[in-house]
Amino acid sequence: MDALYAKLETLEPGIARLLAHNPSAFTYYGTQSYLVGETEVAVIDPGPDLPEHIEALVHAIAGRRLVAIMCTHTHRDHSPAAQPLANLTGAPIIGCAPLALEAVGPRADAAFDGDYTPDRVLADGDSVEIGGRSVRAVATPGHTSNHLCFAYGDALFTGDHVMGWSTTVVVPPDGEMAAYMASLDKLRQRQDRVYYPAHGPAVTNPQQYVRGLLGHRMQREKQILRLVGEQPRDIPDIVANAYPGLDPRLVTAAGGSVLAHLLDLERRGLVVREEQQWSKAA
Repeated sequence: MDALYAKLETLEPGIARLLAHNPSAFTYYGTQSYLVGETEVAVIDPGPDLPEHIEALVHAIAGRRLVAIMCTHTHRDHSPAAQPLANLTGAPIIGCAPLALEAVGPRADAAFDGDYTPDRVLADGDSVEIGGRSVRAVATPGHTSNHLCFAYGDALFTGDHVMGWSTTVVVPPDGEMAAYMASLDKLRQRQDRVYYPAHGPAVTNPQQYVRGLLGHRMQREKQILRLVGEQPRDIPDIVANAYPGLDPRLVTAAGGSVLAHLLDLERRGLVVREEQQWSKAA
């Protein structure tokens, strides 16, 4: 995959991709920044503040007018390159609202970008004109409360809400399982042709894929209910039983997702907790 870093790939007319060199257990081969448009362009998810990636983005724009630098959310693998790119091009930063939370304990995924300062925040349904075509915001809270997807024609840029290689990390306090599930259902009802996520391959069967993600989360919920119904359990015990053979690098993230499920189940009156122990409600 090294040969693909900093190399512009045309995916279809008006949509191209640049891969940032920030591979990890949470980013797959790295963050995919997208260039949308032809004579005028927008950059979606400019990515981490890596000089070689920012240089590649400037080169890819190649004298065209950069209308907008658009961020799906403010994790540090998505938005930090926005300001340096804005400084170099004069383009406005448009997209998600600013959000930066300090982690309690070890982070389960990327930290927040505390320096992100948008020129314009998009609400659900707001749009930006790129060469006579609209890039429209689709609010999809869940992974983070400020997460947006961006629709361009019948293509949807899904950030971390739907990824082509892995399920999404949903970690409280900002990540919320009920919001995430509602956002998935919102996408299920759309008629997008293809998803372009920030990590992993394109999703060419969007409705079927989203139904699978919803089903997976519902099965995980049933599994958690069964485990806490057998006996009171803490989160590490649930993770050990629900994720056998899990990559140790992902244990913290799995614990975060289990907590997100438990908080949703608690809100619905299906589980109770006493200190660190969770049980099925009577």
